[in-house]
Amino acid sequence: MSTTAKAKAVVEVTAQELQGPGVVFCPNPKMPLWSTHPRVYIDVVTAPEGGQCPYCGTAYKLKAGEKVGHGH
Repeated sequence: MSTTAKAKAVVEVTAQELQGPGVVFCPNPKMPLWSTHPRVYIDVVTAPEGGQCPYCGTAYKLKAGEKVGHGH
């Protein structure tokens, strides 16, 4: 794996932090104001490795052992 393929940061999220059906948004509230970009929603549930922001490269994944409810 090349170093250019690595994400800038990996953010592990809990099931309670999901903003919708298995998604989080980036930039996240903990990011500094100067690093903002248009909000994008990233699916962290369907792929075991999570997802990556197309703007800043931050990777998001569900913490190990977290369960996502599928109730309506």
